[in-house]
Amino acid sequence: MKKQKMLLNFLVIFLLTIAVLWFALKDNYKEILDAISQMNWMSLVIILLWGVLYTVVWGFVYLVLGRKYNKQYSLFNGIVISFVGTFFSGITPSSTGGQFAQAYIMKKQGIKVSDGASLLWADFIIYQTTMMIYVTILFLLRFSYYSAQSGWFMIILVGYLINAIVILALYTMALFPKAYIRLSRTLVKILAKIKLIKDPEKTLESWTLQMTSFTTEIRNISKDKKSILTCSLVNVIRLTLLYSLPFFIGKALNIPLRPEQMIDVIALSSFVTMANSFIPIPGASGGTEVVFTLLFGSLMGSVTGAVMILWRFSTYHIVLLIGGITFALAKNYYEKKSKGISNIDLEQYKE
Repeated sequence: MKKQKMLLNFLVIFLLTIAVLWFALKDNYKEILDAISQMNWMSLVIILLWGVLYTVVWGFVYLVLGRKYNKQYSLFNGIVISFVGTFFSGITPSSTGGQFAQAYIMKKQGIKVSDGASLLWADFIIYQTTMMIYVTILFLLRFSYYSAQSGWFMIILVGYLINAIVILALYTMALFPKAYIRLSRTLVKILAKIKLIKDPEKTLESWTLQMTSFTTEIRNISKDKKSILTCSLVNVIRLTLLYSLPFFIGKALNIPLRPEQMIDVIALSSFVTMANSFIPIPGASGGTEVVFTLLFGSLMGSVTGAVMILWRFSTYHIVLLIGGITFALAKNYYEKKSKGISNIDLEQYKE
């Protein structure tokens, strides 16, 4: 990613964050700040590091998948990849930059680019499938109740349908790759005619290569049922950690939530994720916070803004910061390591 574009994305995130904080605090900022200031400091630390734990758990998926291509692949390597992916997904529109950065670091870790692309496809497929099954169960459990509450639920339903279409498209691609390649040719020709694509042949070649890589990985991963099951279980833990966080924030803020309301919190959190599907802003900034406030307002009451601020800082801003530092350190480390290896090779050649 170009530095100018990255800086612009950071500026967008910063301005939207300021706007959202104003939106959350404008009506009762004293009550919200008082609620946060009166929290037990240990609870505050745990909540703020909750998003870090969520990202570390993701590293186990890369450990399982990474060892298919590199038997020495470590959990530490997987955690690095998870933080790098979180960082670049968080600063690019519609989370489009994460996998490119992950493939770059994986190459430095000893996994070929082609294998890295296959690994990332497998991760994406398993995660999306697990998430849709998870959220579908929550929809079935809570759809009738929440759909009757307000008109905003239609936004959630649209997000759910978008994710369902993505999953359906992924699996039909695997079943009918030739049909999608023909469709790609037609689409590329149309885009080239209206001058949206400069080099149609290169674009088509790239799309065909990705399609082939994707369908190959679908076939390979379908044969490895143990890895699928393990990664699916890890993703269930990830999603449960992510979706349950507002409940524990509410308890830490002394909101009288009953244990049985945990399922409501998990359902509402998953609905926030669904709504994010069509917010093409880095980190879905702005829209995420507004949707969260709308969905949780009736459950969390007057300190919903406090819950939202702590939740967002834990699951986005802190992880984004750690992800950026992780990428910078990893990039510097692997560059020095490769230079060191090159120098050793040169010395041996001189001898």
